[in-house]
Amino acid sequence: MDIQKIEEVLRGVMHPVHERDIVSMEMVEDIKAEDGKIRFKLVFPSPDPLSSTIKKSCEKALRDAFPGQEFKLSIMELVRERKIKKRHTVELGQEAIAHVGHIIAIASGKGGVGKSTVSVNLAIALAKAGYRVGLTDADVYGPSIPIMTGTEDYKPLVDDSSGKEMIIPVEKYGVKWMSIGYFSKPDQPLIWRGPMASNALKQMILQIQWGELDFLLADLPPGTGDIHISMVSDIPLSGAIVVSTPQPVALADVEKGINMFRSEGINKPVLGLVENMAWFTPEELPDNKYYIFGKEGCKKMAEKFDVPLLGQIPLVQSIREGGDNGSPIALNDRADGASFHKLASKIISILE
Repeated sequence: MDIQKIEEVLRGVMHPVHERDIVSMEMVEDIKAEDGKIRFKLVFPSPDPLSSTIKKSCEKALRDAFPGQEFKLSIMELVRERKIKKRHTVELGQEAIAHVGHIIAIASGKGGVGKSTVSVNLAIALAKAGYRVGLTDADVYGPSIPIMTGTEDYKPLVDDSSGKEMIIPVEKYGVKWMSIGYFSKPDQPLIWRGPMASNALKQMILQIQWGELDFLLADLPPGTGDIHISMVSDIPLSGAIVVSTPQPVALADVEKGINMFRSEGINKPVLGLVENMAWFTPEELPDNKYYIFGKEGCKKMAEKFDVPLLGQIPLVQSIREGGDNGSPIALNDRADGASFHKLASKIISILE
């Protein structure tokens, strides 16, 4: 039998959570076809409860592809964890993040620049690349993750088996999600003073049963106030990503955000800038770009502060619709979601 044909058949087997074929996820290795036998390795980046389901899907796909042919099928299952370094020492009270590789803060100088859109789609893009990902909605004043992920009706469970109450995050699209929005009514305003907001924000990270993660993203509230300083000072961040639009009124606040992370008391690395709404592209004219908020404002800002421009996200209707209907655009491999997959690749190359 032709090995290329076997690989082609396995490209039709989709991971039920990541919604991506197992070959492009690099889960298939060492295909051999000889003496009436087909053998290959099915490699998982971490223990996967769906492994037996995926294995059966592989068997069915191959039997259906070669009808009438007698052959023995041998599939070896392996778990090969990603080589993201885990934190080996944590301070008292930080046990929940003891097995998290990298914690990344997603920040913005002002609201309305699409920070949560970037956060959600980046989390999904990292998960589709095969990494174990969590995202905490630390925007305690305006939590939007439940709507953007279609999990508004989910109610997280609590595990107290360790003697301490730990909240079990919601899982969907291959990502672990947590938000203060799961504990409040949609029409309930969250009116908290600074210390209360700071404590709630930390709780959304430190009282969650994250387990083994390669990346934990924290979607921060917009601005550079006391709660930001308190949070980024007390959480062991690998770095921060600052999101902005290219217009001058937004970029003015980007400087404050970068300077906050670089201040003497915080001193956390800024991994780079993401320019959201970089240009407008109509669906019927996919090759056209209209710079309605200005052109390359974040590129100039990145050069000024000597940080990378990690990505430019276009303003397209499908990205907005994906966030509103709970089906983020990064779930697909179309051109409108490609910018988020490129962003994920940039982050991986910086931190791995």
